[in-house]
Amino acid sequence: MQMNASYTSFVAVGDSFTEGMSDALPDGSYRGWADLLAARLADREPGFRYANLAVRGKLIGQIVDEQVGPAAAMGADVVTLVGGLNDTLRPKVDMGRVRDRLEEAVERLAPACGRLVLMRSPGRNGPVMERFRPRVEQLFSVIEDLAARHGALVVDLYGAPVLGDARMWDVDRLHLTAEGHRRVAEAVWQALGLPPAEDWRTPLPPARPIPWAARRAEDVRFARQHLVPWIARRLTGRSSGDGRPAKRPELLPYS
Repeated sequence: MQMNASYTSFVAVGDSFTEGMSDALPDGSYRGWADLLAARLADREPGFRYANLAVRGKLIGQIVDEQVGPAAAMGADVVTLVGGLNDTLRPKVDMGRVRDRLEEAVERLAPACGRLVLMRSPGRNGPVMERFRPRVEQLFSVIEDLAARHGALVVDLYGAPVLGDARMWDVDRLHLTAEGHRRVAEAVWQALGLPPAEDWRTPLPPARPIPWAARRAEDVRFARQHLVPWIARRLTGRSSGDGRPAKRPELLPYS
């Protein structure tokens, strides 16, 4: 990778991870790693343009059908594609179908942009990750293979223990905190050959022990406020992203 490379445009494709949940701004909107990365790239390049097509809750088939075509048409210097993890968290999933749709996305995006970036997404340590780990690692194997065949970069967030730390995750246990998003932005920045500002893999300080009663109360709040609604959406075929537009659907100067 060329060091201090120049990038004049960036398009982000994906789901809630790329939309920026749960890096909330004071007005209630979400920022996230892609916005943070775009801001840094814009500081280096006058006239820098940015689009973020990601929408929360999207499965890989929806990402391909709704986002890949517009992203390819933009002809950006950098395109990031992160998808498929929502599929692995469904009760039933056809991993062969996930692989085929990912391959379709990469085949369309790789020749249409200067640099395609894929990711091994981070995962919060705990029972949910352990249950779905075989599927997740199968997905990541597909991503590694596609990157090797199509000359894409892979940013390995899954292999960084600090991003598995529970303190890097919001109370919904599905989305990164602001600090987590900041570290992802730094990881992608470095993968693009740009000078590092820090070691994004640096562990957090040791955590203070949490009393058993406080942990159980937190589990109850999580189940009531986040887990039960998530299960209800799965059972009814609804998504948190239904009817929601992308926050930056056009490749325009960053501001």
